[in-house]
Amino acid sequence: MHKESAPSAAELEALLATARTFVREVLVPVESQLLHGAWAQNEPVLAQLREQARALGLWAPFLPASHGGRDLPLDAYARLSEVLGWTPFGHYVCNCQAPDVGNMELLLQFGTDDQKAQFLEPLTRGEIRSCFAMTEPEHAGSNPVMMSTRAVREGNEFVITGHKWFTSSADGASFAVVMAVTDPDEARKHFRASQILVPLPTPGYTLVRNIAVMGESGGGWASHAEVRFDGVRVPVTNVLGLQGHGFALAQERLGPGRIHHCMRWIGICERAFDLMCRRAVERELAPGDVLANKQQVQFWIADSRIEIHAARLMVMDAATRMAHHGQEAAREEIAYIKVFVANTLQRVLDRAIQAHGALGMTDDTPLAWWYRHERAARIYDGADEVHRTVIARRALKPYLPPRTPRE
Repeated sequence: MHKESAPSAAELEALLATARTFVREVLVPVESQLLHGAWAQNEPVLAQLREQARALGLWAPFLPASHGGRDLPLDAYARLSEVLGWTPFGHYVCNCQAPDVGNMELLLQFGTDDQKAQFLEPLTRGEIRSCFAMTEPEHAGSNPVMMSTRAVREGNEFVITGHKWFTSSADGASFAVVMAVTDPDEARKHFRASQILVPLPTPGYTLVRNIAVMGESGGGWASHAEVRFDGVRVPVTNVLGLQGHGFALAQERLGPGRIHHCMRWIGICERAFDLMCRRAVERELAPGDVLANKQQVQFWIADSRIEIHAARLMVMDAATRMAHHGQEAAREEIAYIKVFVANTLQRVLDRAIQAHGALGMTDDTPLAWWYRHERAARIYDGADEVHRTVIARRALKPYLPPRTPRE
């Protein structure tokens, strides 16, 4: 996406410092309440925190100034995303949380004036939330072209019928971006589906349940829903972008989204690393207590520090490449970071929990919460196995014999 102007180095550092202070001095003290309270209780508190973030100039930093944002280019936003990732609610409070951030970027780039007025503008102002309905329980998410949801045109309307799940944040969302097959006879399989804007609630739409993820069903923005569309009718003008270009739009959404996720994960790693180091020192210095297997914990700390540093450099390289040369030029680097950073996150969290002993298994720290919720990092937006296959194929391509032209 076009950015009007990049902040100077001094401006970016000042913004990062403001965000860091806000996260650590304002958000972290209420973190336990927000993590373990019901969404209905948390929402008024979060609304107040959002106003504080807005007043500090941290609101929707990826958006143009004309839409209330800071117009940060991708590489600058990546650095801010790490700072916000220190706490689970950092991105939400600054209105740059998934899935809304991706939906805002799609609407900004491909939405019509009417779509922007109806869906984008209230989303940028933080008045509503949205969701993205793509994954289906009947098909492997690793092959998204296997999709049963259909949108059949009848006059000036599309009639949508389908079954989705892991529609994140559907609970309380005001609209969904729905992936549905609109052109089933199209020979090119990646041009059969479209993205359609569906206001919620609407006749024929059912939120079946908030799916329990490792024992937590969540609510509101923190939910992952199973939903059904049974004859849902929307105007044909609700197609986002061009009909049949749903997968192309999904790729536009996924590239920056993977940068966003990876830098958020690095923020989580840094918080877990901080907690692990604090715990190690506290245990070692406690009177009459000797840190069990001191060298092993030192190895966990060293390995985590090395891996976090490597992950950050890889992500910033991918973000800079994408910001300056476009998504296609950074395709391989995006695949690298999606695999490497997701696995780094899992290892660092596991070490931090191990260093905390029994405390690490409780909800007295955010470690167990992240361990439950972020294990999915190796699955969504392309499972490890999919990215590794793509990386290997590209690496092997120069070594393969040239193909013989067909007669």
